[in-house]
Amino acid sequence: MKINFNLTSSQEAFPVAANNRIRSLDVLRGVAVLGILLMNIPEFSMPGRYSEPFRTDMHTVDFWIRAVIMIFWEGKMRALFSLLFGAGILLFILNKKTAAGTSTRLFYQRMFWLVLLGLADAHLLLWDGDILYYYGIIGMIAFLFRKLKPQYLVLGIPLVAAVEFIIQTSYYQGMREKRIAYVKVTKALSPGQKPDAKQQEVLTQWRELEQTFIPNDQDIADNTRIMKSDYSTIAAHKRKQTWILQTSYLIYGLWDPLALMLLGMALFKWGFLTGEWTRRKYLWTAIVGYGLGLPLVIWDFCYSFIYYPDLSVYFLQMEQHPIVWMNLIYPVQRILLVMADAAIIMLILRSEKCKQVIDRLSAVGQMALTNYVMQSVICTLLFFGYGLNLYATLQYSQIFYVVAGIWLIQLFISRLWLKYFHFGPLEWLWRTLTYWKIQPMRKRG
Repeated sequence: MKINFNLTSSQEAFPVAANNRIRSLDVLRGVAVLGILLMNIPEFSMPGRYSEPFRTDMHTVDFWIRAVIMIFWEGKMRALFSLLFGAGILLFILNKKTAAGTSTRLFYQRMFWLVLLGLADAHLLLWDGDILYYYGIIGMIAFLFRKLKPQYLVLGIPLVAAVEFIIQTSYYQGMREKRIAYVKVTKALSPGQKPDAKQQEVLTQWRELEQTFIPNDQDIADNTRIMKSDYSTIAAHKRKQTWILQTSYLIYGLWDPLALMLLGMALFKWGFLTGEWTRRKYLWTAIVGYGLGLPLVIWDFCYSFIYYPDLSVYFLQMEQHPIVWMNLIYPVQRILLVMADAAIIMLILRSEKCKQVIDRLSAVGQMALTNYVMQSVICTLLFFGYGLNLYATLQYSQIFYVVAGIWLIQLFISRLWLKYFHFGPLEWLWRTLTYWKIQPMRKRG
């Protein structure tokens, strides 16, 4: 499918019609929205540091389930989401009037409403792992690079990755300094001795950091009690933490999605995501991606297995190492593997095999926003105290039965819904708000 970027000012702004949709993008988006639940489900259902009892015990089923997920899915589905979001930026402006900045105005309206939807997902539905808020903000930045040639977009990826590594390392070193100061104070204090003002400040700073990112056993027990309580108690707890992440720590979360959105733009312009590459190119992308990416991700997993088995060892490593160079592997293996995954999906699409599954994945992708938020609704009602109160109740392996159930529901409902309606419910709302005009919903006939 050849994409034309030479728009004329006579073209009017309108949403993409169903018969003009790019099927490969919908299928990839369907895979991403289903796959991301594998990573999100423990955050909905499990207490902090849930993996410590089995993360180094190779004799348990939980260990191997986690190993497979960490190697093949961790970060890859979110990366695929980001790629597709970048491609979606370009796809959005294709059919928009370019005179008087119409496409720009519509796009920023679109992102504004996405930010609000993200805030609702995070602060009303209480999903503190929401990505819609971040994508709305980062999408506004990525939009500025939409006219760059693909080769320049790709060159921007290592630059963005380098900036991210520098910023993350700076934050890590600040955390490390607080940890070393905390250890020094605790060693200096005798049993029962009251800390002076300076020592108390050190203890307070570490405690605030600990409560936010590195909960101790008591924090985990307190959080579990809160998560098994009523809506208002859970909301008060989660909103405070979520707002800190969405404001004070926003700068740390910008870079990874931005780099991947730029890559998505480049891949869209090159035709990779629209099926324009030859079978041979897709095959070689998969071979190179898996050939280089799998050894790197396995090495990364084994390194974590050996050097970070639990929190106490993590603290020792932090005190001894000012820079974690292994963090450089993560973005590399992630891009290699998500490219390989996408290439395999493109080959399957080209072969026209598994048509029933592909059709259902396409429907899930067309309703990606609705399905993503639906996962928040289902999981919070299943696990939080104001629902079925299953938080910290199921074993790690058991929560993936829930994942399978949600997948089946969404694969079935999405196709059935689109049989009668043009858009998913939230897609319809998003389009209506973006164009400030009621969009047609029900299909005629």
